[in-house]
Amino acid sequence: MNPQQPSQSAVTLLAYSPDPEKTVAAAARLCYSDSDIAGLVAKFKESDHVSFLQKIMELGHFSVLEHISFTFGVEGISRACSHQLVRHRLASFSQQSQRYVDASAQADDYIVPQSVIDAGQQQRYKQAMESAWAYYRAMRNAGVPAEDARFVLPNAAETKMVLTMNARELLHFFNLRCCNRAQWEIRALAEKMLEIVHPEAPTIFSYAGPPCLHSACPEGSKTCGQAAQVKEKYARNWKKEGKCFYAKSFGR
Repeated sequence: MNPQQPSQSAVTLLAYSPDPEKTVAAAARLCYSDSDIAGLVAKFKESDHVSFLQKIMELGHFSVLEHISFTFGVEGISRACSHQLVRHRLASFSQQSQRYVDASAQADDYIVPQSVIDAGQQQRYKQAMESAWAYYRAMRNAGVPAEDARFVLPNAAETKMVLTMNARELLHFFNLRCCNRAQWEIRALAEKMLEIVHPEAPTIFSYAGPPCLHSACPEGSKTCGQAAQVKEKYARNWKKEGKCFYAKSFGR
């Protein structure tokens, strides 16, 4: 693998709850119905659940979103990015271990930020990476176990993960990480994840994205100042779906 350039993470949707929006709608309907479960499911076979689900989303009845989950395979991100990911405590993570996986052959597996390239520092950056891995290999050859040799590996080291989030946590994740104020690598990852899950649950994820899409920017004086451009971007992205809450809100 060659050094990864910015935003070259790869995301795969490995699995997700079957009929996710029908499941959420049934759970929400149960809260307001005296029907049994079988009766609720039968009703959804005969009627459109979308309008009901839209109402639930507008009311903020998000607890029912916890009944569906999505599992992603993620590659081509740095350890700096994965350290941010695992702060989302309501998600489940499995990450390639630097304790059990020998990284001696992974000297070219690192992420290069665009700012490093723009500053003309790519060659020195490469030298720093090569130096770190050279010392790592030297320690491994000297008998230092991988769990200790890994201490010299940089945050730039590429890693792989499998992560699972329920839909409510995904909405929270997108709210935080799709924002222009989020660090560039995790923002690029979040945008790719949203692009993947949106077709599977378009009613639910039509509400997904940074907070400036539907309210004032919460960043105060630290705002990016580009709310209009962000709204245009998301309206354009979801316009083809025909079920976009934001596109309707923006008069598209």
